[in-house]
Amino acid sequence: MAILYSSTRGGEKNVTASEAILKGLACDGGLFVPDHIPVIEGNLQDWKEYSYQQVAYEIMKLYLTDFTKEELMNCIEKAYDEKFDTEEIAPMAEADGVYYLELFHGATIAFKDMALSILPHLMTTSAKKNNITNEIVILTATSGDTGKAALAGFAKVEGTKIIVFYPKNGVSPIQEKQMITQEGDNTYVVGIHGNFDDAQTGVKNIFNDKELGEYLASKGYQFSSANSINIGRLVPQIVYYVYAYLNLLKEERITQGQKINVVVPTGNFGNILAAYYAKNMGVPIDRLICASNDNKVLYDFFETGCYDKNREFILTSSPSMDILISSNLERLIYRICGDDAAKNKEFMESLKETGVYSITEEMKHQLEGYSGGFASEEETSAKIKELYEKTGYVIDTHTAVAAVVYDKYVAMTKDNTPTVIASTASPFKFGRSVLNAIDSTYDSLEDMEQIEVLSKVANVAVPKAIEEIKNAPVRHDHVCEKDQMVEEVKKFLQI
Repeated sequence: MAILYSSTRGGEKNVTASEAILKGLACDGGLFVPDHIPVIEGNLQDWKEYSYQQVAYEIMKLYLTDFTKEELMNCIEKAYDEKFDTEEIAPMAEADGVYYLELFHGATIAFKDMALSILPHLMTTSAKKNNITNEIVILTATSGDTGKAALAGFAKVEGTKIIVFYPKNGVSPIQEKQMITQEGDNTYVVGIHGNFDDAQTGVKNIFNDKELGEYLASKGYQFSSANSINIGRLVPQIVYYVYAYLNLLKEERITQGQKINVVVPTGNFGNILAAYYAKNMGVPIDRLICASNDNKVLYDFFETGCYDKNREFILTSSPSMDILISSNLERLIYRICGDDAAKNKEFMESLKETGVYSITEEMKHQLEGYSGGFASEEETSAKIKELYEKTGYVIDTHTAVAAVVYDKYVAMTKDNTPTVIASTASPFKFGRSVLNAIDSTYDSLEDMEQIEVLSKVANVAVPKAIEEIKNAPVRHDHVCEKDQMVEEVKKFLQI
């Protein structure tokens, strides 16, 4: 059955998947959502020998219904190839009774690679399908990982340019080095004086600037997004939760139909929303456990039903989660208010105007499959050390947040359901924080020296992504104020 997409705010209705991917953000500022969540037909047991690529096709074809089999398979084969350093694409490691779904074996050693490896191919295919002649300008705000993954995906892709904005002092040294050394004449990276929410708001404002959009069109350009607000980002993320379940079946860790819990460290809510979609497609997921760091706006929301961004913004050792406006939550709000675009729009306008909205009691009941938790900096660091000393397994700071929240959940509920933790980044991406947690005596070393020590400690080779940036020259040294983002866009496009 064909699936069409509409805005969560009602301004655009019934566009095809390829049109939604090209637009990124709806014209009214809303996010595109499918008219229904498709259900997996047949028995999941029959898929347990499938490769990651085969599972990707089976899931993505249900959502991207205007793509032919040949088009979709071509995108998948180009995305999930030798750029991943493991044949399995998303392997699972067991440590201390929990399954860690390793989503960091791609080109930029973070989970964003799972979707951003395929998005450029989905986008260029979508452009051809819709007879687009304008050059596509990818505009992205990043809290650290999306930026590099998007840059790597779109670099040198014909017919595209990509501009990434990031908080100048709000990402790890490795994250920044990965971005500012990016090759490709079609890439542009700008640090802003502000936090991620400032960058994200600036990008959304540019998307909503109709006058600017018309001016760009007259110059042969059109905007699109590589952030998780793009449905072309969300759909590929559903795949790895299905694949994780199949892996557990294949290894006989669970039996067919047995439920699992999923824990996701999240800031912008896209990754855990993908697990929610997988659950609604028929994957036997029981609890969705949303893990936050000290910026615990999502934890507070699940506890109270009130979303309130009016709070201190805290810089943590898990910077990809340092977010107070969780954009993808809007897709969940839309669904639990009965796909009522007008009602959802009221919530989003309240958030914009006052920084707060509160959902109804009826909507709260529909969140019963979710649990929330948060981890302090001290707890995060202690968990990295504890897991290493107990098992020898080393996790990054974001994954550690999830592990702390899971421990708290089990202590409170005594729920021993088999559990998958989304391990969203390589420990090498946050080497200083990880090594300090294990042994702080190395704190005086330079960042790259710490990476070498961490490699010995973890007994894991330094990833290729880190080796490549060791001596790479800085290619992007642009910095601007948060109200100068439009000028930076025009500067890069020479308009």
